[in-house]
Amino acid sequence: MKNLSDESLVALFAQGKNEAFDELLFRYKNNVYAYIAGIVQNKELAEDIFQDTFTKVIVSIKSGRYMESGRFVGFLFRVARNLIFDHFRSEQVAQIINEGDSEYDIFGHCNLEGEDMYSSHEEELSYKQVLCDIRRMIMFLPENQQQIVIMRFYKNMSFKEIADALGISINTALGRVRYAVLNMRRLAEQHNISLAV
Repeated sequence: MKNLSDESLVALFAQGKNEAFDELLFRYKNNVYAYIAGIVQNKELAEDIFQDTFTKVIVSIKSGRYMESGRFVGFLFRVARNLIFDHFRSEQVAQIINEGDSEYDIFGHCNLEGEDMYSSHEEELSYKQVLCDIRRMIMFLPENQQQIVIMRFYKNMSFKEIADALGISINTALGRVRYAVLNMRRLAEQHNISLAV
């Protein structure tokens, strides 16, 4: 089976030949795990997302929902990327809920030393809308720019840590962030999105 193409292996696996998927797993497991681990920077979380990635791929193939003829590896990494984003999204929601529980009363007033975090309810809504718009724009960036943005601004990693994790130079990491910011500004202009609170 080592000489078969990815698509031939996918077809065989869909027909019930499990050893075909073993070969696909063997081909890509190291690269997929390195990709996930490089972004999430947590061994246990990386292992969970890695397992979820291949589980989701298996389910997609077995249920007949895999329609990526000739692009298995792209599909595989897209599933991994989406699961990483799902994790970060759920983490942010949990953080917002936890902050709300500890800092706000039931009427939405901030209880930190009697001072409001926002000067008005409108300002708070505006701030949350900006964050939502930014997250949406990140999804439209090229994959290598998405990685950098998440690692730099969501995981608070230094450019040296990012460069080491991705096996790139610090200058490349800086360049990708620069292009990501330029692309997000362009997207904001095209869709009349204000990034000011």
